Amino acid sequence: QVQVVESGGGLVQPGGSLRLSCAASGSIFSIFTMGWYRQAPGKQRELVASITSTGSAIYGDSVKGRFAISRDNAKKTVYLQMNSLKPEDTAVYSCNLDIFSALGVKNYWGQGTQVTVSS
Repeated sequence: QVQVVESGGGLVQPGGSLRLSCAASGSIFSIFTMGWYRQAPGKQRELVASITSTGSAIYGDSVKGRFAISRDNAKKTVYLQMNSLKPEDTAVYSCNLDIFSALGVKNYWGQGTQVTVSS
């Protein structure tokens, strides 16, 4: 069985920083693409950033230059470092992983973590 658990959300002032983590556990052989998405109230879910197994990353236009995605394959964890946060970054952030396990290759979502940027 595979579990995906996020941590690191919270309340931060504009201009501040937060670091999100998403860790996978279970009978995992490998993890392919790892990504972060977000959904603000009344808006569609959007891609924040994703990173391949070889470390190639892409970012949504609204976070380029402010956010950085990274991964630790040994720990089966993906991180999202968020700097220069703005009120419009407020959303529920969820990680999304393509995992090869004893169950085959499947896509998994984390439970979501709230990020609120407000003074």
